[in-house]
Amino acid sequence: MLLMLAQGMAAQDLTVDLLVAQVEGPYRAQIPPSINVVDLKARRVLAALPGLAGYLRRVRPRALLSALPHANVVAVWARSLSGVRTRLVVSEHTVPSLSARHAEQRRARMLPLFMRRAYPRADAIVAVSDGAADDLAALLKLDRRRVTRIYNPVVTPRLYELAAEALDDPWFAEGAPPVVLGAGRLTPGKDFATLLRAFALVRRARPARLVILGEGPERPHLASLAGELGIAADVELRGFVANPFQYMRRAGVFVLASRWEGFGNVLVEAMACGSGVVSTDCPNGPREILEHGRFGRLTPVGDVRSMAGAISAELDAPLTVLAAERARQFTLTAALDGYRAALAL
Repeated sequence: MLLMLAQGMAAQDLTVDLLVAQVEGPYRAQIPPSINVVDLKARRVLAALPGLAGYLRRVRPRALLSALPHANVVAVWARSLSGVRTRLVVSEHTVPSLSARHAEQRRARMLPLFMRRAYPRADAIVAVSDGAADDLAALLKLDRRRVTRIYNPVVTPRLYELAAEALDDPWFAEGAPPVVLGAGRLTPGKDFATLLRAFALVRRARPARLVILGEGPERPHLASLAGELGIAADVELRGFVANPFQYMRRAGVFVLASRWEGFGNVLVEAMACGSGVVSTDCPNGPREILEHGRFGRLTPVGDVRSMAGAISAELDAPLTVLAAERARQFTLTAALDGYRAALAL
């Protein structure tokens, strides 16, 4: 999302630096020449604190936008150390109370303590959904009016171009059984285990296949679970793919099984690509995106039978036209307007 915002701002003739702890990860190849990458050469985000403070003193940018709790805290500290008056906007892209509660590392569970001291010192605070904004304000004991909601920049012309690319895959070929598609990092919070169990019920009643895009620590467990459920032949964990949109365009139904979300980018992406969607009614984005079920089917978190029923119903009577229309409201243009106002640019 930050890369997309950076590209959009550069296209509007702003000078954009993209600051990273390390230049690594699958998206580095997508950074265009119009964006200057500043490698802070830090093994961890916390270790980037001196480099970020030095950058602010040296460059004195008009504004700084940070994302994710640990980076936001470091950004607040770095500005204080630098002594500059750069406008600082921190943005929250998840449900911070739940993320901290379910974190495995002790330092991640303690993050809210640092957030309570740091976030109020920013010039503006952004959350990516109203639910995430409500959660953040309650967690930090802030006046809710201090938190601005700006939906993520999901739908772009490039998304439609990528969705239209050819896909040479027998599972998505015309006449093949419908594909139930999931996408996201393979972590407990995304709850792909519930999706596997729901798919097993769907598979008992009709031919279908399940494809999950994404990588993460839950892969061995999910592969084992597929075997235990007797559905391994109809399930593929494809790992990270550079272009998930060509899969979304051809899916029979896209399913978001998360226990919580700050927003739910993949849900909007799938809708924009023309896929009908099923989502858990998790805190906090999906209910807002789907307008209480008007544009897609909502199921209780962790409810296997309800999810299976919703998947079958969507395969039988898809809501794809309504979903595609709704997705067009989450555009890069709208997000750029919101962030430029927050950043006073």
